[in-house]
Formats: sequence, C-alpha cells, structure tokens
Amino acid sequence: MRFLGEPIEFEKQAGIGSPVWRGRAADGAALTAFAVAVRRADGRLAALWGSDERARAGGFRLHVVFGLDAGHAWLSLDLPAERPAYPDLSGIFPAAGRLQRATRDLVGIAAAGDPDGTDARPWLRHGAWPADWFPLRHDAGEGHGFANAASDYAFVRVGGEGAHEIPVGPIHAGTIEPGHFRFSVIGERVLRLEQRLGYVHKGVEKLFIGKDLAEGVRLAGRVSGDSTCAYAWAYASAVEAACGVSPPPRALGLRALMLERERVANHLGDLGALGNDAGLAFGLSQFMRLKEDWLRLNGKFFGHRFMMDRILPGGAALDLEAPALAAIVEQCDVVGREARALKKIYDEHAGLQDRFLTAGAIDAALAREFSLTGLAARATGLILDARAHRQGYTPPPPWAMLGVRPATDERGGVAARVAVRFAEIFESLRLLRELAVGLPAGAVCAEVPPVPGAGGLGVVEGWRGEVLVGVSLDGAGRLARVHPHDPSWQAWPALEHAVMQDIVPDFPLINKSFNLSYSGHDL
Repeated sequence: MRFLGEPIEFEKQAGIGSPVWRGRAADGAALTAFAVAVRRADGRLAALWGSDERARAGGFRLHVVFGLDAGHAWLSLDLPAERPAYPDLSGIFPAAGRLQRATRDLVGIAAAGDPDGTDARPWLRHGAWPADWFPLRHDAGEGHGFANAASDYAFVRVGGEGAHEIPVGPIHAGTIEPGHFRFSVIGERVLRLEQRLGYVHKGVEKLFIGKDLAEGVRLAGRVSGDSTCAYAWAYASAVEAACGVSPPPRALGLRALMLERERVANHLGDLGALGNDAGLAFGLSQFMRLKEDWLRLNGKFFGHRFMMDRILPGGAALDLEAPALAAIVEQCDVVGREARALKKIYDEHAGLQDRFLTAGAIDAALAREFSLTGLAARATGLILDARAHRQGYTPPPPWAMLGVRPATDERGGVAARVAVRFAEIFESLRLLRELAVGLPAGAVCAEVPPVPGAGGLGVVEGWRGEVLVGVSLDGAGRLARVHPHDPSWQAWPALEHAVMQDIVPDFPLINKSFNLSYSGHDL
C-alpha cells in the first residue's frame, strides 16, 4: 500500500490492534519527502527512535512513526555502521527535536543539520556517561563506573531591558519528579520558558534487551506508573502483532475495563489538584476522596490499586466474576452523580473560572505543529482518539462496537482542559457500564509463542494521549529492542508556548492542566 502519493510501499501489520503499516525508506531523501507529505496532509509525528542492527544488518536503523487519518505508518531507514546520520526532521515536525537528541545520546546516530544535536545540549546524558559512549549499542557493556560529572547546559538566553531569569528546579518543594524550568520574564510576565528534563533517566530501554516476553511485561507497566495499563496494553499489542496472536474477546473487554478505570482515576486526581491550585481546597478533598474509593475497588478486584501486571501478551492475567462487575457498575453510578455535582460547583465558582479562563491557551494550529494527541489536542478542538471512529479509520476491538464519543473543547486553555477531563470521566463511566454488562464469555488469555526476528508496534489511547510501544525480537525470540513512547514528548514543548504572556504564578496551574509525565519521558 502507498500513502499520500509517495513511492514507499507499506505492508499492513498483523493483529487486531490499532492499524499500523510498515515500510522502508530507500534513503534520507525518501524519508524527508514522506515526512513533508505527512505534514501537508495534517498528519503528525508519533514517535522516533534508533536501533543497533550491526549484528543482523551491518549498520544502524532509524524508526519513525507517523500518525495518519487511517492509522500509523511505521517507516524505517537503514544507516551505515560508521558515522550513522539521517536528515533532520525538526524543521518539518518541531517535536522531532528532543526525540532526535535522545536518540543521539542513547544510540549515537545523529540528525544531520540539527542545531540542537550537539554535545552542548544533550537531552538525557546529563554528564552521567561520556559523550562517546552510547548505552543502547550492543557492544556498549553495562556502563558501570562512570563518574557523574557536572555538566553545563546551553540554555537559550533572552536579553533586553528589564528581562531576567527565574530558574525553578530540578528539585521541587513538593513530592513531584525533577525537572528544570528556566523562565525568562519581565516583571511577572513570562516571555519564554525553556525546559530541561531527563533527570529521572533510568535505563529502561537498556533493561529490556535480552528479556523474555513475560519479563518485558513488568518493565512496560512501570515506564510511567500512572499509565501502567496503557503501556502494558501497547506492549502486549506490539508483541501480539509480532507473533501473529489475537487475544480472546473477553480479554480485550477486561483490558478496556482497566484502561478506562485508569483514565477516570487520573482525571479525578487532576481535577482535585487543579481546584487546589486555583484556591479551592474543597475541590481537592472531594476529588481525592472519590479517587481513593476508586483505587480501593481496583485493589479489591484487580489485586493492585493501579492494576499493574494485569495486562500481558495474549490477554489478561485475571478474570472478573459477576459480583465484581456489578460492583463496578454501582461505583460508576455513585461517582457519576458526585462528579456532576462537583462540576456544577467548579462551573459556577467565579474565582476558579477567573483563573481557568485566562490561563494557558494554545490553539489547534499549535497543537498540529507539535503533533499533540490526547486531552491536550482535544482541548483545542482536534478530534484525535484512537478509540473512536473517524473518516477512514475504524478503531480496534473492543472500541469499534462501543461508539466512543471523543470529548472536545475549542478554547485551548486551562478551562478547556478541565472541561475535557470532566467530559471524559462521564464518557468513561458510560463505557465501563457497557463493558461490565456486556463482557463476552470465554477465555482470558491465549498462548504467545515468540517468533524470532519479528517486530510489532502497539498503539493505545492512554489518559494523556497516544501511547506507543515498538518491539523487535532477536534470533532467540527474546527482546532485542523495545521503545516505549509517551505523549508527553510532544506536549512538553507545547507547554512552553502555553505559558507565554501569562504570569509566573499561573505556571503551576497551567502545568497541572497538562500534568505531563517525567518518568515516561526520561527513559
């Protein structure tokens, strides 16, 4: 199959997950031409990573996934073993910049012409290992014993009369993960924000190498703890596509139950925190009470408050009996009533709305520019949801039969992201009721024999947005390369724009309205 009139041939990936087509670019010019065609068609950059293929193919390989109306196009480009480089894509898709820098730090393949792809601006290295050592090369070794050297970072400076800088982090006052935020301001007005992340880099992609499929489940589910179900499902879907296995219908229903419960839990917690950041502590206490009840029911019926290790290749690790499904339906009714009452309070609270309505706006054009997905994109009016039908796209089971209604709001600011969260809670509660009542009978897991040398890509609509996991198996059927991709990669740069011309005290509120992942970003 060909896309957008380009000469690259794509073959559809096996499996019943979100539709994926795989293709090979003949050279860098073909990759660039395809990227330009995707951008002109209002497509997006979904993920970018590299792999060491010297043992099998004699060189390195770049992987780029593009989001199209019909699904995802996974394009690979073979690179030489010596001085591997590929064309810079950040001029076409700005979100490529950080992905390219991370790929350079980890694999040692560079984007030719990328102004940020220098030793002065590493993305993940932070002086923790030498500039000429690349941890994801197969001959890199374990990397023990490197001195954790201090490193300078070339922040972009803003000059002019009255301009000054406010450094925030990487260590914060609250119990949040570390990230550095460099504000350039005049008075309290933000002229520019530059982020430096990567402080929680933990070598997850390195840890995957050589693991069997079952061991990979535990790692995938811990990439970003608030999205454990999304990552586990994306990993499982990638493995199933690689091995040509379809999970049973009941397993897909159970996965969807867990994913929607994960979505509701995060929206409940964030709505409470947003109320608190705008001065309504009552909102925090009420939403956290609801979230705690929600998580306790998870613990009771799924054996884990966050449902870790319950989704695995081939299906699910547990089943639910009729009393558990009835309890889930009952809780949906209770939470729905209370969330509607709290929404009325939020909507009618003048002080809250004054803060929400005037802060953190981005528009659909910027969302497209940064290839945003998830609630941040839907809050600008874009209808992007891997669970929902759209022209030319049929969602995978079980979503195809559920008629998911994406929540959108065109205002683009904090108020819009709050409104989308409320709407998504109510839609998820509806989906949970339907799933619990209509769960198919049958098995909950199928065997997944590994297929040596195979590969697959899994795509799942997590609560933040599009979670992707790419998987390649080695000649023994073990994991050769696993790349998890969080939607925060695209959303962090958009946050830098969302705070421009707002005041510094509004940053915590704007930041929380996105609530992006550090851990899922700093692999």
